[in-house]
Amino acid sequence: MKISILTVFSELYDSFLRTSLVGRAQEKGLVSIEATSFFSYVAPKKRIDAPAFGHGSGMVIRPEVIEAAVDDKEKRHGPAYKIFFSPQGKKLDQALLRDLVITFQQHNHVMLIPARYEGMDARVEQIYADQVISIGDFVLMGGDIPAMVLLEGLLRLMPGVVGKQESIEQESFSGPFVDYPVFTEPVTWQGLEVPEVIRSGNHAAMKTWRMQQAVNNTVLHHFDWLRSERLTAEQKKLVEPHIPHHYVVLQHGDVLIGQDRVLGTTSVTSIDIHDIARASKTYGVKNFFVVTPLIDQKKIVQTLLDFWQTGVGIDYNRHRHDAVNMVKIQDNLDEVIAIIGQKEGVRPLLIATSAQNYGLDKTITFYDQEKVWAHKRPILFIFGTGQGLSEDLMARCDYVLMPLQGFSSFNHLSVRSAAAIVLNQWMGIATKNR
Repeated sequence: MKISILTVFSELYDSFLRTSLVGRAQEKGLVSIEATSFFSYVAPKKRIDAPAFGHGSGMVIRPEVIEAAVDDKEKRHGPAYKIFFSPQGKKLDQALLRDLVITFQQHNHVMLIPARYEGMDARVEQIYADQVISIGDFVLMGGDIPAMVLLEGLLRLMPGVVGKQESIEQESFSGPFVDYPVFTEPVTWQGLEVPEVIRSGNHAAMKTWRMQQAVNNTVLHHFDWLRSERLTAEQKKLVEPHIPHHYVVLQHGDVLIGQDRVLGTTSVTSIDIHDIARASKTYGVKNFFVVTPLIDQKKIVQTLLDFWQTGVGIDYNRHRHDAVNMVKIQDNLDEVIAIIGQKEGVRPLLIATSAQNYGLDKTITFYDQEKVWAHKRPILFIFGTGQGLSEDLMARCDYVLMPLQGFSSFNHLSVRSAAAIVLNQWMGIATKNR
């Protein structure tokens, strides 16, 4: 395979292409890589760029220069699969690398075309690009580092480049889990000791330890990657014990009611209990608490719970029983916190939910699992009825979750809908890697 790199600064690649696995792949004849400067396609002292049209500053690489470079390389090596680099491109990850390896193997000629300055004329990508790739949501001085990142990621996946294929198959992001930690001599360094299980010679115990470490590190530090993968039933079982315990409470007391948003108490509805219980069970919540200080309301709820938890409801609908069986009714939030604290041995973190954006320092997003789970405490999601949780209750919470939003101006979800969406956004599997 021939890889042509068209760039402003070809000298950036001189040592890179000779080093380590990239150099070894060329020595083995698996690939031939050539970096050529755009300056090779203009007359001496002639510019390869021109000022951008319109308001703003910056120089843009001229399209006819790129055209000349592409035409020359394709005359020499045949039609090429062309890759451009841009923050607006498709995000590079291990799944895309695997797809690109297959694509590369189907072409005798691949062309990488990194930009510089303010980029290149947009028409170039329209005409030539087979793929536009981004290595992250940030801006660099040019596309040469992304091109090198792509080459390193791709070449190590190509058969024959890396000595042990097993090491490729077991490393981070080759499956749903990142790699396990590795150690070498000395046994003790800076007061830290290599785990005894690694030195024991017990291969079965070592394998189990490594898997547990890999799963735990993935859950705590790479949860977005994990949830994007297609997980088997066995992998789900491995993950579940490493996710901190979560609880849900639905507040009917200490909430705001009416247009004037006065402090009050709302009525319990059976549909909220049924639907939030099913959502909680689906996403691994340990208990769902319903809080109301009203005696008559508690009697109504208890009648419903008795039917599904102990009565004929068990045989009538086993799935409904399994969900509602996790529901408990309490007088106030302090009782809920005490129950969880006694069960877990530590007070839970309180996370408030709201349809309003409070703009508080303790606001978190649906991507902040690592920040929250680092506390190593159980989590209690608090959902409010009526017009939402009282200000005093909001102030008690450790974190406030960003409100659910769509691209419309309408924002009036039912609490049962909001609970299901929040739990899915926070702990659900969202497979994107086929």
